[in-house]
Amino acid sequence: MTNSEHRSSLSAFPIPPANVMSQLPTQFFATLVQNVNREIASGHDVINLGQGNPDTPTPQHIIQSLQQSAENPLYHKYSPFRGYAFLKEAVAKRYKEDYNVDLDPETEVAILFGGKTGLVQLPQVLLNPGDVCLVPDPGYPDYWSGVALAQARMSFMPLLNSNAFLPDYEAISADDRQKAKLMFLNYPNNPTSATAPLSFYEDTVEFAIQNQIVIASDFAYGAIGYDGRRPVSFLQAPGAKEVGIEFYTLSKTYNMAGWRVGFALGNAEIISKINLLQDHIYVSLFGGIQAAAAEALTGPQDCVTSLVARYESRRDAFYEALNAIGWQASKPEGSFFGWLPVPEGYTSSGLSEILLREAKVAVAPGIGFGSRGEGYVRIGLLSDEQRLREAAERIGKLHLFK
Repeated sequence: MTNSEHRSSLSAFPIPPANVMSQLPTQFFATLVQNVNREIASGHDVINLGQGNPDTPTPQHIIQSLQQSAENPLYHKYSPFRGYAFLKEAVAKRYKEDYNVDLDPETEVAILFGGKTGLVQLPQVLLNPGDVCLVPDPGYPDYWSGVALAQARMSFMPLLNSNAFLPDYEAISADDRQKAKLMFLNYPNNPTSATAPLSFYEDTVEFAIQNQIVIASDFAYGAIGYDGRRPVSFLQAPGAKEVGIEFYTLSKTYNMAGWRVGFALGNAEIISKINLLQDHIYVSLFGGIQAAAAEALTGPQDCVTSLVARYESRRDAFYEALNAIGWQASKPEGSFFGWLPVPEGYTSSGLSEILLREAKVAVAPGIGFGSRGEGYVRIGLLSDEQRLREAAERIGKLHLFK
């Protein structure tokens, strides 16, 4: 018998996955993308408002920095495991200038492969199987992913319009308060676009101390606030660094989503745990990207001012067009998302399917962000004003609003 014949005679054996793989949440964004692509492949002109991918390029001075840095032979070698000091110093400088927050670059900054990586890693370094994590509902679905990988348990905090889409700490059960070790917060919020005042974060620090719960503030949209108001950082609250950390990313502030540069900032003990886990997984980011990221943080910031102004102009144009078709909704306070109530008689998924099928406008159903997301759809202000107005006009022709 030849080796080939011998191999073909062998029976394949099952290769079961680890149990945790079956516990991972469904990536509903992947399904949304598939549905949109199917319509596009059929020749339809789809206005895609369903995703959170910035639509304008990275500022030119940042691109030029990468081009120059790519020629530096130093960066062709492995980067230091925990990243270059100049990048950590750059983000500390930005936080001092923007939020008057002091950070020790060496002990209070961890460089991440994008903010999402840190959000998923944190439960793995803090939670044991069965531990409780407090999670906003609705909220960013990748919080669920990290908790699932840690084999921990989620307790959902409803974000309700009646409470300005802030969690009500008094409504958290005594049992969950006792068992919880970690809480995720996200303002400006995805998907509701709400912002949080400093007083809320002061209450959060007090709640964390009383219940010994680590706070994880997802500040991905921290640069994007409207009507002349800059969003507040959790780290601005007195005592915040004693109870938690904040995740910051260049993806939205500088249109660098594909560059995958993020940071965990704050409590030194937590930062050391994240760094330790990453020591076993990565050898930090390509040095040229780190140099360009430092240029983004320390270079001219007029690009950020212009970006926020662009989103605000789009917001105003789109919501004016929505009002014209009878779709009443509050304007976003921050982020580049809008949170729109579903008309009576529809579910969020049902409305999303109708808008894609009949108006060729893609939106994200609120149910994909948690059970409290039902009754809403999320839109992204990631098309120009003309396309946003056109999207509203297409929807208006369906006569869904009276």
